[in-house]
Amino acid sequence: MRYLTDRKRAERKGASGTGTEHQWYMQVSAVALAFLVPTFLIVFGRALGGTRDQVIATFANPWVAILTGMVLFVSMQHFHRGARMMIEDYTHGSTRKGLIMLAISVAYTVIAMGAYALVKIAV
Repeated sequence: MRYLTDRKRAERKGASGTGTEHQWYMQVSAVALAFLVPTFLIVFGRALGGTRDQVIATFANPWVAILTGMVLFVSMQHFHRGARMMIEDYTHGSTRKGLIMLAISVAYTVIAMGAYALVKIAV
C-alpha cells in the first residue's frame, strides 16, 4: 500500500527541481506588474512636461515614491528571472554562465541606480 499520492511523488522531480516555484513567481510578478505599470504610467504621464520643481514634487510624494520603487524592483526581478530562463533554454557551457551573470548584474544595477535616484528625489 502506498502512502504517497502520484502528485507527491512527482513534486521536485523536474530538471532543476524548482520549475513550479519559478513558474509561480513569474505569474505572480506578471499580475503585479499588470496593476503597477499602468498606475505608474498615469503618474509619470501627469508629471511629464512639467517643470523640474513640479516633477520633483510629484516624485517626492511618499505614495508615488513607493509605487516607483515597487515598479522598479518587481520589473527588474521579473526581467532577470525571465532572461535567466531564456538563457538556460538556448545556451550552453560557459556562455550560459556569463550571460546569466550579465542579466543578473544588469537587473541589480538598474535597481540600485533607480533606488539611488529615487532617494535623491524623495529625500
